[in-house]
Amino acid sequence: MATILSAQNDSKTGAERYVYRFGGGVSDGGAGDRNLLGGKGANLAEMASIGLPVPPGFTISTEMCTRYYEDGAVFPDSLKAEVADGIAHIEGITAKVFGDAANPLLVSVRSGARASMPGMMDTVLNLGLNDQTVEGLAEGSGDARFAWDSYRRFIQMYSDVVLELDHGSFEEALEIAKEDHGYSLDTELSADDLKALVTTYKGLVEQQWGKPFPQDVHEQLWGAVGAVFGSWQSERAKVYRRLNDIPASWGTAVNVQAMVFGNMGDTSATGVAFTRDPSKGDRAYYGEFLINAQGEDVVAGIRTPQYLTKAAREEAGAKAASMEEAMPEVYAQLAKVFDLLETHYRDMQDIEFTVQEGKLWMLQTRSGKRTAKAALKIAVDMANEGLIDQTEAILRVDPLALDQLLHPTLDPDAPRDVIAKGLPASPGAASGIVVFDAETAEQRAERGDSVILVRIETSPEDIHGMHAARGILTARGGMTSHAAVVARGMGRPCVSGAGTLAIDAKGKTLRVSGREFKEGDVITIDGSTGEVMAGEVATVQPELAGDFGTLMVWADEGRRLKVRANAETPLDCKTARDFGAEGVGLCRTEHMFFEAGRITAVRQMILAEKEAGRRAALDKLLPEQRADFAAIFEIMAGLPVTIRLLDPPLHEFLPHEEAEFQEVANATGLTVEALRQRASELHEFNPMLGHRGCRLGVTYPEIYEMQARAIFEAAVEVAEKTGEAPIPEVMIPLVATRRELELMKAVVDAAAKAVFEEKGRTLDYLVGTMIELPRAALKAGEIAEVGEFFSFGTNDLTQTTLGVSRDDAARFLGVYVEKGIYAKDPFVSLDVEGVGELIEIAAERGRRTRPNIKLGICGEHGGDPASIAFCEQTGLDYVSASPYRVPIARLAAAQAALRAKK
Repeated sequence: MATILSAQNDSKTGAERYVYRFGGGVSDGGAGDRNLLGGKGANLAEMASIGLPVPPGFTISTEMCTRYYEDGAVFPDSLKAEVADGIAHIEGITAKVFGDAANPLLVSVRSGARASMPGMMDTVLNLGLNDQTVEGLAEGSGDARFAWDSYRRFIQMYSDVVLELDHGSFEEALEIAKEDHGYSLDTELSADDLKALVTTYKGLVEQQWGKPFPQDVHEQLWGAVGAVFGSWQSERAKVYRRLNDIPASWGTAVNVQAMVFGNMGDTSATGVAFTRDPSKGDRAYYGEFLINAQGEDVVAGIRTPQYLTKAAREEAGAKAASMEEAMPEVYAQLAKVFDLLETHYRDMQDIEFTVQEGKLWMLQTRSGKRTAKAALKIAVDMANEGLIDQTEAILRVDPLALDQLLHPTLDPDAPRDVIAKGLPASPGAASGIVVFDAETAEQRAERGDSVILVRIETSPEDIHGMHAARGILTARGGMTSHAAVVARGMGRPCVSGAGTLAIDAKGKTLRVSGREFKEGDVITIDGSTGEVMAGEVATVQPELAGDFGTLMVWADEGRRLKVRANAETPLDCKTARDFGAEGVGLCRTEHMFFEAGRITAVRQMILAEKEAGRRAALDKLLPEQRADFAAIFEIMAGLPVTIRLLDPPLHEFLPHEEAEFQEVANATGLTVEALRQRASELHEFNPMLGHRGCRLGVTYPEIYEMQARAIFEAAVEVAEKTGEAPIPEVMIPLVATRRELELMKAVVDAAAKAVFEEKGRTLDYLVGTMIELPRAALKAGEIAEVGEFFSFGTNDLTQTTLGVSRDDAARFLGVYVEKGIYAKDPFVSLDVEGVGELIEIAAERGRRTRPNIKLGICGEHGGDPASIAFCEQTGLDYVSASPYRVPIARLAAAQAALRAKK
């Protein structure tokens, strides 16, 4: 492959090459050229090279997209010559001529990025038609209706995509034409009807654009190529890239390909298919097709498609014949292609095809978007079938997608008020308020509402609202419509094609079966059954067995990093242990202080001016803390539990309301005025960098003394009760110097010694610190002389390193990511170059002092796969994540370890 391309480049006297041909026995690229040709272009070349029926064409590379933007949306002269050669390649194979009035070549112009972005970028079909070539197409095909239908489609699509005219006005003209003749379907329009509609469309173009519709086919081509490149920077594409971590620098390729027609009568069709069920993962062909249609008709949801297989049709209770029944010979060819492609690519494929007068053509193949449930089943099944090995199966599943499986589903025994039924387009269930547009969905979700986005059909412009919504409901569209494909990729439940719904998007109402639902009313959708229900339906917890259990066993065998949980309540600890946590990596003791039964004692302790007053309050808190820790140790018996001593600034606990001050006054015997004066003295201008963390312990050591005593009393109690000793790891927060840790360790050790003498029993324990300040990272060698473990508190380490407040950053971080200042939000995915380097320095210096020091992270980054990969690379011992992220961290840790071995 490299040799071929090198020779071809040399033949162009060193000029950079941007056009790569495929079809007719020629393949200038292949599956390995995804970065250069995009996923679609690489796969078209690959399919052509293995002998599949691919319409000939050429790909303009992603490198041209980058240059196009760098040069101010201008094409170099050299590209025009290359494209002319590409058109000549297609003409030579099809025996048709681009722009020829008697024998016209028509082409499609499609996008194709490295990563699949379904529906996000632009496509133009039937390009090359004008007032002369449409007559040649009618004559050559012997079907005037088909020719004029193709021309009206082209004008409509080109006007929308390239000229950016009002799409709705063309749809309205089409509906008026059907109404005038009493038709309900587009296919009922005659050749004369369509010819008249073309005249109407051209009038709309001149009215809105100020110029006639372009008749020069070369002008059409360059307009379409520019529009496809331009769509890479469309708002919907930007949103999709941000949601799926696709870099803007990748660019898109453009694929120009000879048209084949699924709208040439009843022996022609178009369809979308998957080699396995993308919702459940079953090994069964899954897809839809339409007779006498073009590809956009299937995915746009404008017409309700028919099923691919007889079994799927019968299961759905549909009447229209499946492809297996209507076109048995072509279906048999298609089934063989499915098997060939899945074996060749060793993955479930998403395929687009067209049948033109009984002949099958393959337009695309790519690894199909799938739900987490399907991803697990497909990976495990393919490993068991010998198609891939266990390592590949582990690497195939996106760890973040597991989140779809870890949350409740609808209770099968709960009452359901079913108001409609559609297609089960993306599994899972969701309840929420009805909204009718993407903007409202986003706004209400930001306010904390659970939202169900209800649309007649979704379009790529709805991407931000679909992401914000808990679930998606559409009146039109099939299982392969835009809504279905995008929802599955996002892990959102979706019910599509619920045809009994009457949706008034402008009036913001939904009517069905004589009932009306307005914006703000609550409904529930079940994407696994297609049911739509009024009100909220009860849920049940998931069962994580079957394929999930199998893959996690394989993952645990492959990972090195331990996975713990950030948890401080018995429920969180039990959830975490059920999800496979190997201990607690962060127990935040301050969360316990806020409980209603003890907040008064906490405030009494804080507002006391003397040690005696503080100790009196702490004596009330000791049994409460001991019970807290005992409950955790019992659930985590035999596993390490890292307990962070009191960390937040004291102002967070102070009373604010009059009644709260009075409550503390009653408990202490002090006046409200005296307490207000004390609260004023404790006021801080920048409390997050103020009197908090170990600074509290240094100034008020009795606080940490009480907490340490509670920890060790609870640990001994649980060891005696269960026979399995817990392993307390006492963590001192916000340490910046060796001396701070030395002082606090002395307090903890003294408490441990006292408890062990009183109880007549000792336990193993560790005292360490949270590294969350740049100075602590740099002086880690000294701090490790005292500390027996480091836990990197990456939330605060990110704040203190970047000088960015996590609470306020949302106002500008989105712009920073968009402008490439940060690749990702640094509070979501670790800033490896900055914060990461401090972690590497601390790890290296800490180990130099104490070779067996235990190292982990406990910030939110502990559940982020990219951050976990960094932890593996740095050689940390464990990550700690929120309970529901423990399985995600287990799988991500396995993938990081396996990739490190490759």
